[in-house]
Amino acid sequence: MIKSTSIYVKNFGCTSNKFDFEIMLAYLKEGGYKLANTIETADILLINTCGVKKATEDKLFAKLTFLQKNEKPIIITGCMPKINFSALTKIVPNYAAIIDPFSIDKINLAIKSIEKGRINNLFFEHAPKCKLRMPKIKSSKIIEIVQISEGCLGSCSFCCTKFARGRLFSYPPTTIVRRIKKRLAEGVKEFYITSQDTGAYGLDIKSNIPALLQKICKIEGDFRLRIGMMNPNHVLAILNQLVETYKKKQIFKFLHLPLQSGNNDVLKNMGRKYSVQDFLKIVNTFKKEMPKITIATDIICGFPNEDDNAFKDSIRIIKKIQADIVNVSKFFPRPRTKANKMKLIPNEIIKIRSRKMTKICKTISLKRNISWLNWSGDIIIDEIGKNKSVIGRNFAYKPIVIKDRKELGTTLNIQVKKAFRTYLEGKVIQ
Repeated sequence: MIKSTSIYVKNFGCTSNKFDFEIMLAYLKEGGYKLANTIETADILLINTCGVKKATEDKLFAKLTFLQKNEKPIIITGCMPKINFSALTKIVPNYAAIIDPFSIDKINLAIKSIEKGRINNLFFEHAPKCKLRMPKIKSSKIIEIVQISEGCLGSCSFCCTKFARGRLFSYPPTTIVRRIKKRLAEGVKEFYITSQDTGAYGLDIKSNIPALLQKICKIEGDFRLRIGMMNPNHVLAILNQLVETYKKKQIFKFLHLPLQSGNNDVLKNMGRKYSVQDFLKIVNTFKKEMPKITIATDIICGFPNEDDNAFKDSIRIIKKIQADIVNVSKFFPRPRTKANKMKLIPNEIIKIRSRKMTKICKTISLKRNISWLNWSGDIIIDEIGKNKSVIGRNFAYKPIVIKDRKELGTTLNIQVKKAFRTYLEGKVIQ
């Protein structure tokens, strides 16, 4: 039997994973457990996993292989247990506990089992819970992650996250509003509205994302909302309502709309429920109403039926929309997905396409940022930068570096003086 008082924690993955991680940290605090700064000083190791990409999985497995050498109990949480359980347990056969995303409130039960000398404890559940009713520790004074739903309604042939997060489970609007009011009273200035597909919110409870955002925007106070990724097929059904809602001052003019491919045949093979034309309609509608909106999108290079012409289609669409941010991914088949059984494109071709797409996207990102030179307006300082600098966000969620120490949450009037590919640099207007 061990007496566990100190836990080493490591988080991998997306905003939803970080949301879960902050909940587990709150439960650890309630249980009287301390966080260890190093592996050596810890009694138990807690790893919150992500398995959406093969590269992340490889990095994670390397980390777990290294941690095993310390011969300390390892708790594995996050998406990986339900995505690739067999590979995970092959890497760590003597795991202390494995906890799926629906069971994060069982973290202290897992630790108590370990304290009694038990290993290979499994905490799996089939039904999600409203996690906004659970305790949570903020990792930032002024930024709060607010998950509004779990799961999705998609059936993408490449996606394995659905195995971990399940079908859509939207949280009640009243619970979401209550959480935001509470955090606003505690000094939070920015809220990350997140889920696996924010655009699907409410479809299981006869509501939708614009209706939720309108309720949130009625809350009194000075705050901003960053809306998470929305799949085009859901946005298309609520386009006009969503655009009008986006005009509210509380909402950052930031749209994360994944394209994945600029070719309709590839999209069909991916199981995506929209066309390239649908995607362009959404982008053009938003840009017409909000010309300075920041557009973020995603592209997968080398999907099984992507030939040279299909790849050129993706390049053409990316150049057409001039996206500020493009998350470029190389295709890797994930376990249990339909794409895992498709004929793969040679890896060398995928690498070449990825490099070419990345180069084009970097050029566009810089061009987009250069267009902000000499812009002046207000930003909210939400991050501490390097070398005594701070980072703030303007109305379009553009990161602007100020080379002067300012308190988090401060609103500054600035002018943009320099532009780089991933950020702007500004000066405070006296």
